[in-house]
Amino acid sequence: MAYTFSSTHDSTAIMPEKAQNLTNGNYLDFQANGEGWSKQYLPELYEEEVERYGNRTLNGFLRMVGAEMPMTSDQVIWSEQNRLHIGYKAFAAGAGAKLKASDGHTANKIEIHSGAENCAIRVGDLLTILKTDSDKRVVAIVTANSTVTGATSSSNLVTTITVDPYNYAALTNASLAAADAVNLFVFGSEYAKGSAGRTEALQPEFATKTNNPVIIKDYYEVNGSDAAQIGWVEVATEDGTSGYLWYLKAESETRLRFEDYLEMTMVEAVPGTNAAGLKGTSGMLDQIEKGGHVFQGSANEKLDLDDFDSILSTLDKQGAIEENMLFLNRAKTLEIDDLLAGLNSYGSGGTSYGLFDNDENMALNLGFSGFRRGSYDFYKTDWRYLNDATTRGMMSDLDGVVVPAGTSTVYDQSLGSNIRRPFLHVRYRASETEDRRMKSWVLGSVGGAATTSTDNMEVHFLSERCLVVQGANNFVLLKAGS
Repeated sequence: MAYTFSSTHDSTAIMPEKAQNLTNGNYLDFQANGEGWSKQYLPELYEEEVERYGNRTLNGFLRMVGAEMPMTSDQVIWSEQNRLHIGYKAFAAGAGAKLKASDGHTANKIEIHSGAENCAIRVGDLLTILKTDSDKRVVAIVTANSTVTGATSSSNLVTTITVDPYNYAALTNASLAAADAVNLFVFGSEYAKGSAGRTEALQPEFATKTNNPVIIKDYYEVNGSDAAQIGWVEVATEDGTSGYLWYLKAESETRLRFEDYLEMTMVEAVPGTNAAGLKGTSGMLDQIEKGGHVFQGSANEKLDLDDFDSILSTLDKQGAIEENMLFLNRAKTLEIDDLLAGLNSYGSGGTSYGLFDNDENMALNLGFSGFRRGSYDFYKTDWRYLNDATTRGMMSDLDGVVVPAGTSTVYDQSLGSNIRRPFLHVRYRASETEDRRMKSWVLGSVGGAATTSTDNMEVHFLSERCLVVQGANNFVLLKAGS
């Protein structure tokens, strides 16, 4: 096959054509030095295609870390547990409040902005209160909990609690202005002898998540004459298709591309309504950005242990799942290899990697497949999707993703019970009569099909699916430094 390239490699020169046209990318050109076919000598011809890009498929990420499960509805809904304990972060104190009461037990008021949920702090609760820019800790009891006031909308509920501190003497420098922010949490309660019990009960809350499937399609067509035409080049593709019929290669690559699109859609898609009324779906990146964590390093700085410790600190505050997978691009993989190598340079020339010293006569392994930091195990692997020159490899905004291993327990609204499922899994539409996980069908009168009078063969592909990211708070996106 004849390709025309610029002086520097241009990936667009090897893009497939959407129309059945003769191009310099789909026929052999024997022209050389202007002689073309006028030469009397047959050139030496390699019949087999050279697989210069190796395995070109990108799917496999979701198969490695997740599962695929059927569903019968236009929407999937799942609920996730909220935290067990009660705490509020960076909320403002009320007007005139102070942590030191110089005039006796003056009431101190703190405003709790709890969003759309009612404040869960009750009278009698013991609080630890810390001003965000101070090391002065106040222990106080809640003496009053007012009705929600100052709410301008259902997403801006403000509750005023009145607290009575215990440790006045230690608070000489901890005065609190009205605009100062405090962090606080409930750690218990205290009541006087013979007092009545609580009058407010706490009801557990859960977070409801939802997603909707999206329909993905592709299509290939060949006419009867081209299907019967034998080529000179023996073609081969990643799924094992081979032979001298060019349309076999085209149909096979359409299928492989569609399978890649199934996974890429689950990663990249975002919800919303466009002009055509299509809703989209929430992909992995979108769900992690909304409900997970984004770690972004500094520009031109490599990962170090402090960066990992920052990630561990974040995971400690979430599910603290000990085993995690790192799916990274090539640059970030090498950064981590260099980081770990620099911490293990006890051999000659810094080559004592792994459990055993590297012998000078053996191949030196400069890579690491995993490591342990604190109580966390990380297993590192390359993600082809982030390296491919025609997908994320042409971008520079995403370095990788941290995915928790194992399963999580959630309440399935369809089954009406708690179930354990992988944190990351695909839901596809299916019923007893229709399975839309990966459909393909053939129309026409060519290649064994006899469904229409048209002298062609049409191959159609369709899937309807969405991605569920359970416990997105345990995922971390690693974004490139800015």
